[in-house]
Amino acid sequence: MGIPVKLEVFEGPLDLLLHLIDKNKVNIYDIPIVEITEQYLEYVNNMSRQDLNVVSEFLVMAATLIDIKCKMLLPREVNEEGEEEDPRDELVQKLLEYKMYKYMSYELKDRELDAGRSLYKKPTIPEEVADYQQPVDLDQLLADVTLSKLNSIFKMVMERQVDKIDPIRSKFGKIEKEEVALPEKMEYIKEFAKKNKKFSFKQLLLEQTSKIHVIVSFLAILELMKVGFINIVQENIFDDIIISYNE
Repeated sequence: MGIPVKLEVFEGPLDLLLHLIDKNKVNIYDIPIVEITEQYLEYVNNMSRQDLNVVSEFLVMAATLIDIKCKMLLPREVNEEGEEEDPRDELVQKLLEYKMYKYMSYELKDRELDAGRSLYKKPTIPEEVADYQQPVDLDQLLADVTLSKLNSIFKMVMERQVDKIDPIRSKFGKIEKEEVALPEKMEYIKEFAKKNKKFSFKQLLLEQTSKIHVIVSFLAILELMKVGFINIVQENIFDDIIISYNE
């Protein structure tokens, strides 16, 4: 049996459904579709027919509720994962989204009201007052100052400057990025291979000055091996790599 519904102005069909769910104190994830549909249709039948655009939106939702009601009477459909589908799922998601946006609008409205109570006033202090500085009597200020006190103050200031210096980082030099070009390294290894004919990879690395040079040298060797300029042999795992110039 339907409950008496007070005719109120709702913003749309979802707003009316949320009102009925709250009124009946039911779980939004388990909507008693039969009872809610009857109450919804009762409200739609008592609506004013003056604005057909508004009425049509409520009628579309009424048709949706009736369709869900019919599906609830039929055996549940099974999805690809073998789980039964609830005909109410899509409606529940729409109601949750609408409820979230509705409460967000309330929050924005409250912030707008709070902002309306804030007043701003430009500073009106006269320039002569803002620029005023209390005069300083230097004779009175330096009356008790002696050379001994000045020396103590100077030492204290210098000690503070020393304390600000990091004893480790202050000794670091300037870090500069070392540019190593692959084509240049390939030319270097070509000349090295022509000169030494046969050498070990470890022997080549001894000529490199930094980690980046080692990495680029390794890449250059791979490129030269790919084009057939050098041959590489390693008899056993973890043995040194032997590089030979390909005549």
